[in-house]
Amino acid sequence: MVCIKFSMDDFTHVQLYIRWIKFYFMKVYFNNSCKICRSEINLYKKENIQEIVWVDITNNLIAEKETSKKDKELLRRLHVKDRGKIIEGAEAFLYVWKKIPKYKFLYNFFKLPIIFTFFKFGYEIIAYFLYLKNKKQLKN
Repeated sequence: MVCIKFSMDDFTHVQLYIRWIKFYFMKVYFNNSCKICRSEINLYKKENIQEIVWVDITNNLIAEKETSKKDKELLRRLHVKDRGKIIEGAEAFLYVWKKIPKYKFLYNFFKLPIIFTFFKFGYEIIAYFLYLKNKKQLKN
């Protein structure tokens, strides 16, 4: 049996490392059981961006805890957790596109204020219908 002894300095270093990991990686919370959502996210996953962690929200209590959102809210829109901040909907897509070089042109276009307004409106309509289509997976 091996016994490892940690000093308080070691514990502090581990805590700092864990904090660094939480802020280095961006988490994207998406609905993998929705065919349309899964197809789009799979395009992004193919780019193998190391700083993005993809989290399926389907029956995922940990995702609910990490985002402080209920399953209904997570199912309703795409969510991103970046540097401790939760971003949702159309703005979450901007965060994703900004991190992926191949899709950065989408970020540059859709971040323009007038374009973003229309994008957000369109996203909300599409997201609402996808929510209606997929809400049967909710626990409640």
